[in-house]
Amino acid sequence: MDVQLGELAAQGCERIYEDKATGTNCERAGLIEMMGFVREGDTIVVSRLDRFARSLSDLFQLLDQLAAKGVAFQCVHQNIDTSSSTGKLTLAILGAVAEFENDLRRERQRDGIAKAKSNGIYKGRRAMVSAERVKELIASGTAISEIARQLGCHRQTVYRLARS
Repeated sequence: MDVQLGELAAQGCERIYEDKATGTNCERAGLIEMMGFVREGDTIVVSRLDRFARSLSDLFQLLDQLAAKGVAFQCVHQNIDTSSSTGKLTLAILGAVAEFENDLRRERQRDGIAKAKSNGIYKGRRAMVSAERVKELIASGTAISEIARQLGCHRQTVYRLARS
């Protein structure tokens, strides 16, 4: 932490916000305070991207919020500066790569599930509510809302199972 604080001080940062918690979520007191404080024309400086956000989706969500406020973003180690065209291009490329990786992961997941299904290994989640039980409760005159509450499911699930 001392190294990061030194890097930020060397960059001429006037206010430094820090979180003691990990960066795995966006519910961090320092981050929330900073996001509430920044104004148009300000620049946020971080030592490393992984200190600001743990996932690319979080990073882009935070950067969108900053851009909407007219706030620039700089990252010392990755040499990214959204106030320049090159910095914006770097982030756009980073976003495209992240989207590509997500698409590949989803494709591999779909392929793996299809293969497991063909081998009889993957059968999906076990049904939590049986159609027979729903039909019994309906036959006994129980209201749909009450059936959903008793079985811990949504009313639409009760309707779907009743039709099956």
